[in-house]
Amino acid sequence: MKSLLVAALLGGAFLAMDAHAAGDPEAGKDKITACVACHGSEGMGTAPIYPNLAGQSAPYMESAMKAYRDDQRGGGMSALMTPQAKGLSDEDVADIAAYYANLEP
Repeated sequence: MKSLLVAALLGGAFLAMDAHAAGDPEAGKDKITACVACHGSEGMGTAPIYPNLAGQSAPYMESAMKAYRDDQRGGGMSALMTPQAKGLSDEDVADIAAYYANLEP
């Protein structure tokens, strides 16, 4: 019985993550102007220090961008990413994440 409850809760959590990542990739394509200098228009980092975003999980990218935007993520590239993410709305974040998630790596 416990296993069934855990499975149901986990299943609901995964469904919620998918619903949360419902950005518009076409709209995201128009919102990546600041992103392309480091991550490229096709989601491939322009230098080895910049991660490739093509094919990444949209919920993960949304979470990361919101954490940068909301000053909840430090270290690494936060000095570059936080200012870039500051002006993004939740819709912008979802759209950008959907755009890069839909690209082939």
